[in-house]
Amino acid sequence: MSGRIMNRKVKLGLIVLLAVAIIGLAFVLLRGANVAVLNPAGTIADQERTLIIIAVLLGLVVVIPVFIMLFTIAWKYREGSKKKVRYEPNWGNNHVIEAVWWGIPCIIIGILGVIMWKATSDLDPFKPIDSSVKPVKVQVVALQWKWLFLYPDQHVASLNMLPLPVNTPVNFEITSDAPMNSFWIPNLSGQIYAMSGMSTKLHIVADRTGDYKGSSANISGEGFADMAFSAHVTSKQDFDSWVRSASHSLEVMDTMSYQVLAQPSKANVPKTYRLGQDDLYDTILMKYMTPETQNKKQPSSTNMQGMDMSNKEMN
Repeated sequence: MSGRIMNRKVKLGLIVLLAVAIIGLAFVLLRGANVAVLNPAGTIADQERTLIIIAVLLGLVVVIPVFIMLFTIAWKYREGSKKKVRYEPNWGNNHVIEAVWWGIPCIIIGILGVIMWKATSDLDPFKPIDSSVKPVKVQVVALQWKWLFLYPDQHVASLNMLPLPVNTPVNFEITSDAPMNSFWIPNLSGQIYAMSGMSTKLHIVADRTGDYKGSSANISGEGFADMAFSAHVTSKQDFDSWVRSASHSLEVMDTMSYQVLAQPSKANVPKTYRLGQDDLYDTILMKYMTPETQNKKQPSSTNMQGMDMSNKEMN
C-alpha cells in the first residue's frame, strides 16, 4: 500500500516538475523579447494592444477551467485508479451545469462582441486622426518584392524606407502593382491589404521616435522574406531635413524609372528619389481601371464581306 502511495507521489512530482520546467523555459525564451504588437509606439497600436489583452483574458476565463477539469478528470478516472467513484449515468442531464458551461461562454462572447463592435468603429482604418497638426500624406505601392513610398506634397519618394515625423498624423493611400499584399507596421498599426486596381487607406500617428520594422503580411512569392522596410520616426526638423536632401537626389521617380523599378527583384537596398510626377500613384492605380489595348485590330465589315466572297469563290 505504501509503495503505491509513494509511486503516486513520484508521478505527481514529475508532473509538477515538468510544468515548472515548461514555464521556466518560456520565461527564459521570452524575457527581453521585443514582441512588436505588445510594444506600441503609436495611439492606434496602443488601442489594438488593449484589445488583444482583453480578448486573451476573456478567453482564459473559459480556457483555464477547461484545462483544470481536463487534467482532474483524466487523473481521477484513469485506468488502474483504486479510488471508488460514484456511478451517475444521468449526470449529463444536469441543467444547472449545462447552464454554467453554455451560459458563461455566451456571456463572454457577448461582452467581446460589444467591445469589438465599438473598436471596429473607433479604429476604422479609413477614419482620419483628430489632430491640430497637419498630416503627412504617403502613397504606398507594393511591388515584387519591395515597397515604394511616394510623398506627393513633398515631391520626394523612397524605396524600402519610410521616414515619418513624430506626433504627426500620417494618411496612407495603399495599392499594389503586383500580387495582393499586406502592409504592416506592428509597432504603429494593424495590417491592411494592398490590391491592384484598388486604393485602401490607413491613418496612424507615432508617439515616439525610433526605427520600427515594417513588412509584408501576405506571402507573395520567392522574394517574400526580403520584402521588408524600416519606418524611421524622427523629429519634425529631421524629417524636413530628409525631405530637403531627397529633393536634391540625382535619382528621379517618374513613369519611365518606375517601369524599371516595377520589375521583380529581391533584397533591394533603401533609396531616395525626387518625385518627378506628382500623379504617379494615380497612374499606377488607373492602369488597372481600363481594358488593355488589343494588339490586333478587329477586321472591318468591308473586309469581312470580302473574306466571305473569297470563301464562296473558293467553294
